[in-house]
Amino acid sequence: MTSTAPPVLPVSNQSSTNTTVASAQSQPPVATPAFRSFINNVSENLRNGFSQRRNWSELVDRTAFSKPESVSDAALRIRKNYSYFRVNYLTVVALVLGFSLVTNPFSLFMLLGLLASWLFLYLFRPSDQPLVVFGRSFSDRETLGILVVFSVFVIFLTSVGSVLMSALLIGVALVCAHGAFRVPEDLFLDEQEPTANTGFLSFLGGAASNAAAAAAPAVIAARV
Repeated sequence: MTSTAPPVLPVSNQSSTNTTVASAQSQPPVATPAFRSFINNVSENLRNGFSQRRNWSELVDRTAFSKPESVSDAALRIRKNYSYFRVNYLTVVALVLGFSLVTNPFSLFMLLGLLASWLFLYLFRPSDQPLVVFGRSFSDRETLGILVVFSVFVIFLTSVGSVLMSALLIGVALVCAHGAFRVPEDLFLDEQEPTANTGFLSFLGGAASNAAAAAAPAVIAARV
């Protein structure tokens, strides 16, 4: 009488499968929350800044233009007009910069590539995920050094630097010309405004610092 052996059922290694799934789930994601938080804070600060802009009809009011009597009078007008039209002036400079970059596609491409490199290869890359290029791993210090060298190359050894400088000079010249010929007597200026707020890049620097401070916890979480 022959006995038939029971069929052998395939047994899967459940523990190894669970370990693989758990390790896959425990991998830190790309710093999407940190990047999203940074973008949200920047957009919020920009909206808050643009809400402080003056009516554009006041900026181009033809009846309010006259020749300044002296250089000191022109400088006084520029200071007063900038205190009142600060956001409008910065918008004009930003538009000049944007137009210059759009008309120079190579510079725009290089600048966007530089910004993307800093954001995704250093600022929002988790510190426990080293940068690997062609099978070689780069530490944070090496990545920072490479990005600094790349930044110097893009800004000073290509046309990007000249495009940015020429656009800034044109924008500042337009702002100074408007401020010198715009009579500020009809503007409701706050004479008690602190002197520190009259710098040309005060609003822009304040918005950038606020956005950076708000996004700092998310960036630190991504780097830990």
